[in-house]
Amino acid sequence: MKFRDSFVSKFTALTAVLFTAVSLVYGQRTAPAKTAAPKPIIFAVLNDGISLEPIALVEKNELKATVNGSDELSLVQAFNKEFYAPKQSYRVIFGGTNAGTITVNSSDATAECTKNIANITTTSTRVTPKGHLYALATNITVPKSSSGTRRMPTWPERNELDVLIRAEFSKNSVPVTKLDYHNLTAVDVDNDKKVELVGSFWVENEPKARTLLFFIAEKGGDGKYALVHSDLRTINEEEVLNGEISTLDDGVYHELLLDVLDYDGDGVAEIFTYVRAFEGSGFNVYKRSAGKWTKVFEGSNYHCGF
Repeated sequence: MKFRDSFVSKFTALTAVLFTAVSLVYGQRTAPAKTAAPKPIIFAVLNDGISLEPIALVEKNELKATVNGSDELSLVQAFNKEFYAPKQSYRVIFGGTNAGTITVNSSDATAECTKNIANITTTSTRVTPKGHLYALATNITVPKSSSGTRRMPTWPERNELDVLIRAEFSKNSVPVTKLDYHNLTAVDVDNDKKVELVGSFWVENEPKARTLLFFIAEKGGDGKYALVHSDLRTINEEEVLNGEISTLDDGVYHELLLDVLDYDGDGVAEIFTYVRAFEGSGFNVYKRSAGKWTKVFEGSNYHCGF
């Protein structure tokens, strides 16, 4: 009887140990896997608010290139799976602050010209992207200090800039008979209540050539504006891929404002721009440091051959 009681006691103890061990192993195997945090990324909202195109990833407060449309199919597929899942959403950025949401509808890594571009729906009470009016989209947290300012210039601002723009063309020996522009926008990158002006102007200096000007203007201590960054370049018809210089009048090759965004949280928003070309898109980002605007990122995304 004592033997039987001893055996039962030992068997019960052994069973308990085994049950505990199995439970631990089973628990380890069935524990839910931790979901990786989404990579911080910034997109351009294009094509009247129905296309989402990647600009850059944000890694340790620096911008890094994303997958390109010319990369191997497997890389593009992995990118689309991570960032373009149906109904995935991102914040719309307009004036450097949250202005709504974009929702991914679809993407197709095998498409001929839109491999890493998503079809989206843009929902915003502040902006309806159309023509050369663009926005940004992102999953990063926007600093509360962002001003949210993005507007057309006042007439005094416009008149003051008109003089500076004509002088810039003249300084580069470009005669101005008619001054055209695609946009001139007032933003406030550091929320100091003094707007910066970002513009894209051009002149038809002869029937077969155009001179394009992209600039950033700031108000100095004297209360007057000055062009603190400018890029002026002349393009001749033989340099245009389709051989028609008039194509530039619709915005091709011009550097145009997307929006501003303080992606590194230093209190000063960076300026994001877009250059539309025949075979893809170009993206530039400018950062103000020590009173100067410097290009800190230059990327491109191949679409397809022309």
